[in-house]
Amino acid sequence: MKKNNVFISHHGKDDKHVQQLKQRLKDAGYGIRNSSIDSTKYSSTIPSDAVIARYLRKGISWAGTFICLIGEKTHTRPWVNYEIKNAHLQGKQIVGIFKHGCNNNVDLPEAFIKYGGPTIGWNSLDKLGDIMSGKDTPIENPDSTNREPINNIVRIIC
Repeated sequence: MKKNNVFISHHGKDDKHVQQLKQRLKDAGYGIRNSSIDSTKYSSTIPSDAVIARYLRKGISWAGTFICLIGEKTHTRPWVNYEIKNAHLQGKQIVGIFKHGCNNNVDLPEAFIKYGGPTIGWNSLDKLGDIMSGKDTPIENPDSTNREPINNIVRIIC
């Protein structure tokens, strides 16, 4: 099993979906190592914004793929936008996965609209491996139907 270093950006209240996503990926044969802050790394002390920002940049830098778990309230979270922007600045591949149960009217985070790559539905996790390996995959709505891309992004491998 190939190990994949990922950073899973998410709204804190969607943590149970992050844990389900990690388990589903593991069950599908992906060796996922997640460098984002989730309930498995929770600390009762609240660090300063500068410390949080440094930790996030470091976790994003370590990851090969940046995954944004998109739920109903994800677009309202300033740290999610910060993480997406930093992933873009670091040249990371940015993938959106819609949280289970989202409808097709869910709003994308502002930074994802500007910098994001493909989005896939919760039931399309089999496509994540293709995306991580650089293969073209269809862009999807939350219900896994195809949709038009927000931006036409050209990736160049150096």
